[in-house]
Amino acid sequence: MTKMSDVAALAGVSTATVSRVLRNPETVTETTKQKVLEAIEELNYQPNMLARHFRRSQTNTILVVVPNIINTVFAEIVGGIEEEASKNGYRVLLRNSNNQIDREYGSIEHMKQRQVDGMIMLSPRLDEEILQDISEKYPIVLATAHLDETKIPVVSIDNVSSSKKATEHLIRLGHRRIAHITGQLDSMISRYRFKGYREAMKENGIDYDTQLIREGEFTFESGYEQMMNLLDQKFPPTALFAASDEMAMGAINAAKSRGVNVPEDLAVVGFDNIRFSSVFDPPLTTIAQPKFGMGEKAMELLMKKFNGEPVEQTEHILPDELIIRDSCGARLKEKLIRT
Repeated sequence: MTKMSDVAALAGVSTATVSRVLRNPETVTETTKQKVLEAIEELNYQPNMLARHFRRSQTNTILVVVPNIINTVFAEIVGGIEEEASKNGYRVLLRNSNNQIDREYGSIEHMKQRQVDGMIMLSPRLDEEILQDISEKYPIVLATAHLDETKIPVVSIDNVSSSKKATEHLIRLGHRRIAHITGQLDSMISRYRFKGYREAMKENGIDYDTQLIREGEFTFESGYEQMMNLLDQKFPPTALFAASDEMAMGAINAAKSRGVNVPEDLAVVGFDNIRFSSVFDPPLTTIAQPKFGMGEKAMELLMKKFNGEPVEQTEHILPDELIIRDSCGARLKEKLIRT
C-alpha cells in the first residue's frame, strides 16, 4: 500500500509538505503543490479515510500534558514539541497535571470534546490499560515514559542502562558505599532508574543496602532532605547517584551545610543535564538525555498518526550520554595522578 512517505520521496519534499497540500493547499507554492499532486496521481495514493474524516473537524491544536510545569526537563521537551508542531501548522496547548492522576483524566476530555486533535503525555501516571484504551480512540504519543507492553508510540531513553552507567562510573572511581535518591517510586521512570542502580551494584559484587536508598520527589528540597537523612547515619555514603539533577543539587547543598566537601568527601552524579548543572558549584556530573530531540520525535510520531501513516516501531529509544564534571571527583583524581 502506498504511504505518504512514498509520495514525499517521489516529489522530493517532506511528508509535512504532502500533508499541507492535502489539508491546506493555499499554504504551499504552486510549483510544490503540482509536484506533490503529480506524485499522488502516479502512485495512486489514497489518504487514510479515517484520517480524512478526522481532518474535517480538525482544530490544528495538540495538547501536551506535563507532570510538573516548572521542571526544566519537561520545558525543554515541550520546546522540541512546539518546534516540530509549528513546522506542521499546529499550536500547542499545555496542561500541568501536577503529578495528579485526576488531572490526567481531565485532559482526555479535551480530545473527547474535539477541542484538540491529539495529545502528547510526558511521564503519565495513568494505568497502562487506560492509556491503551485512549490510544485506540484518539491519537496519542507518550514521551519520557516506559510501558511494559503497548502499541502506543513511546519516545524515551533507556533509563535502566543510563542509570547503570552513572552508578558504574562511581564504582570505577573506587566507591562501594553508594547511596541512591530515587524519584517517586509510583513512577515507572523512577523504578527503572532504581533498577539500573541495583544492577550496577549487583554486577560489581556490592551488597544492596536499603539504608542507602531514599525516595525523593525530583525536587531540590527532597534531595536536600534525603541527603541530610543519609548523613545522619553512623556510616554515611561516600558517593551518591540521584535520579535527577535537582535532587543532586539539593543533596550537595545539604552536604555543604554539614561541612562535607563535594567531591572530596562525597562524590555526586545526577540525571538530566539541566542547563544549570554546568554552572552549579561544583559543576554536576550527570546523564544527558536529548530532551529537545525527544519532543521533536514525539510530535513527528503524532503527525504520522494524524496522517494515517503506520507507526511500525512502537518504542523509540534515543541515545544518552554521561557528562563528567567536577562533582564526581574524576577530574580531581586524574589531577592527583598526574601530579
